[in-house]
Amino acid sequence: MVFAVGPRAKEAGYRVRSFDRLDSTNSEAMRLAQNGERGPLWVVTEEQTAGRGRQGREWQSFIGNLAASLLITNDLKLSDAATLGFVAGLAAHEACAVAAPGLSLSLKWPNDLLANGAFSSDVDSGSREENAPRRKKTGKLAGLLLESQNLGDRLALVVGIGVNVAAAPEGMGYPAVSLAGLGYPVQASNLFASLTEAFVKYDSLWNRGRGFADIRRLWLERAHGVGKSVSVHMGDRIEHGIFETLDEHGCLILRKPDGTACTIAAGDVYFGDARTVQAGVSK
Repeated sequence: MVFAVGPRAKEAGYRVRSFDRLDSTNSEAMRLAQNGERGPLWVVTEEQTAGRGRQGREWQSFIGNLAASLLITNDLKLSDAATLGFVAGLAAHEACAVAAPGLSLSLKWPNDLLANGAFSSDVDSGSREENAPRRKKTGKLAGLLLESQNLGDRLALVVGIGVNVAAAPEGMGYPAVSLAGLGYPVQASNLFASLTEAFVKYDSLWNRGRGFADIRRLWLERAHGVGKSVSVHMGDRIEHGIFETLDEHGCLILRKPDGTACTIAAGDVYFGDARTVQAGVSK
């Protein structure tokens, strides 16, 4: 499979290195940064054997799915650079919306893309069957992972994007769906080209963090569960309340039952009844 950035991305100086097989596109991108690569460079592979999500969790990626990471190096403060993940979320949302017209998509804080209430033939456990029954479900379609490393004179930022194009993982503890299972036969290479184009657009708006107010507004317009009851799990601590908004740093603002606001920088969000896992756990 041939992966290439879109024309707008190419004009903006983005490049791509593609592989048949990698342990992790994020790991490879960071290795390249440590060896002097400054980017902007996309790293993409047909097969990923050791993908990971937040807090070292496993991220399963099958052949035919999209596993890509973007390396950027700059002199930004880490607090400003951290909001780049929302740029990636918007880009993934737009690329999948183009690939799957009519599919209801939403962004789940902090780093997931959900397909909402669509008929899917993906299964959650057991073997995949060619003629599996289609049923409505909300599940994770894509996940993001932002990592950084201080390299002395610059900050290396790697944002990984994994999209379930051909197949969804099973037995992960959360519902997952794929574009193919939802009835959208898409080539990962075509989705990648669209992703690179969308990223350039939102990266320009983000403008090294100076335009995060606009990125935040657009993200909230596409967000899952704003104004709804959620539970946020942070290790041994759990907070319950209403998902009110994001602050100027991308933290979740939770309105607690006593009326006070709680600012949350990282955590796993569950929707509805805290005793029920719904809509997928952040990866």
